[in-house]
Amino acid sequence: MKSRFSPAAVISAALLIAAAPALAEDEYNVVNGLTLAGNPLGLHGIDPISVFHGEAPRTGDAVYTAAHDGVDYYFVSAEAQSRFKADPQAYLPQFGGFCAYGIYVGKKLDGDVRYADIVDGKLYLFVNAAIFEKYLANKDAVIAGAFAKWPEIRSTAVEDL
Repeated sequence: MKSRFSPAAVISAALLIAAAPALAEDEYNVVNGLTLAGNPLGLHGIDPISVFHGEAPRTGDAVYTAAHDGVDYYFVSAEAQSRFKADPQAYLPQFGGFCAYGIYVGKKLDGDVRYADIVDGKLYLFVNAAIFEKYLANKDAVIAGAFAKWPEIRSTAVEDL
C-alpha cells in the first residue's frame, strides 16, 4: 500500500515534533534535563501553588505532576495539583518564570521563587536579592517595561540575548 504522505511532509512533521521541547525551553525557564514524562521541569520543581499561600515555597513531588504547554510542574499534594490543573494561568509565573527585571532589560535570567512578588494576583520572579531590590524601587516601570519587552524576546533562546 502506498503512503498518502510525501516524504517531505513526514520529515516536516518529525521536525516539528522534535522542536516542541526546544520551543518550551526558549519560552519557559526550565531545568536542564527531562522529567519522566519527557518534558522539561518548570520552577525548579517548586510547587507554584505554595508560592501563593504566604508560606515558604515548597518543593513538589514527581508523584504529583501536571503538564502545561510542554512543561511539567511538581506539586506537594494531589489537591495542589488539581488546583493548578483547573486554572494554570492563575499560578504560573509571568514571563515563563524568567526574572521580570531581566526581561525588562532584555535578558532571560533565572527566576528564583525566594525573590518573588505577587502583584494583582500575578507572580513575578527575580534572579537574586539585589535585583529584587532594584525592582522594588520602581515596580510599576519594571513590570510595564517587561511586558513591553516580552513579545520581542519570548521565543529567543537565552544564549542569543
